[in-house]
Amino acid sequence: MSKFILPPKEGVPFVSVQAMAKMIHDYGVEQCIADLVDALEQDFLRWEQFEKSSRFASHSKDGVIELMPVSDGEMFACKYVNGHPINTKRDLQTVAAMGILSDVDTGYPILLTEMCILTALRTAATSAMLAKRCAPKGAKTLALIGNGAQSEFQALGMKAVVGISEVRLYDVDSTASQKTADNLADSGLNVVICRTVEDAVAGADIITTCTADKKNATILRDGNVKKGIFINAIGGDCPGKTELDGNILMRADRVIVEFEPQSRIEGEIQQLSPEFPVIEFHHILKGEVSARESDDDLVIFDGVGFASEDFTALVFLRDLIREQGEYEVLDMITQQADPKNLYSVVKDHSVTPTIAIA
Repeated sequence: MSKFILPPKEGVPFVSVQAMAKMIHDYGVEQCIADLVDALEQDFLRWEQFEKSSRFASHSKDGVIELMPVSDGEMFACKYVNGHPINTKRDLQTVAAMGILSDVDTGYPILLTEMCILTALRTAATSAMLAKRCAPKGAKTLALIGNGAQSEFQALGMKAVVGISEVRLYDVDSTASQKTADNLADSGLNVVICRTVEDAVAGADIITTCTADKKNATILRDGNVKKGIFINAIGGDCPGKTELDGNILMRADRVIVEFEPQSRIEGEIQQLSPEFPVIEFHHILKGEVSARESDDDLVIFDGVGFASEDFTALVFLRDLIREQGEYEVLDMITQQADPKNLYSVVKDHSVTPTIAIA
């Protein structure tokens, strides 16, 4: 991808919720996720080029606020994101996210954007990327445990990339399952609402767990899980928040993570000893380790979300706004005649108004 940086005098592109929604609607959700999978694979193949660290997290009683930084030496990305499950009782989003992509050479922002929608897309793309290599051959049925804000994106991603044709839904809140079923009514998927976890996972080739409660929970019990399937466990993403019975992890043939130091703190494997063996996904993508050795293997992706995935999504968005132009320009950086005379901006009131671009 060629580098795209607007001249500083033109301001910083800002992608609002409205602009993001229109771009993704026009582009197509499934196509967007499929293209993001391709972009994610390219970035995971150059894993060593990224300057990586576990995210900074500030925990409170009801949630967490996190910063997720990463750089490839040319561009720097950082996402601000929270996780407050209690917010649904306040009629607020569980997750509120914003992101920035910057040029390393100058330190100037390349773009600012909402990242609620973009995070849902990159999470679905990451899940589909893993399932593409880790699910059993010919996988057609997805059990989706937890039918909140991520659920439709997860289902459509698995359809577009893996080829699933049936989704079996379960949520403790039956209205969430009905919401998901309604949204997927025209997707071409056969959608079944189930009354129990056991009903949902019966016959499933892929099980995705995606719940929000900030607690150690057992969403999926050992007795519910048969050999030969792929578990996409993406709801456990901070200390003290898990979804799987630890025995499932213990009998898995492969447990795959993104960035091991972060997953040890936040993932399902926080339940186990630090010596419990895991495989970082880039090794599988490079062909250094196999995803599964037989059709009977139980493979688990312990996904917590890593900053490099946001980097990929932000660069993807950078190129998409160049094609579609759905953004505004913000005066985030002062552009006075004398770079050393910052006071002149205040003294002369020489602030250029925001320019809206259709």
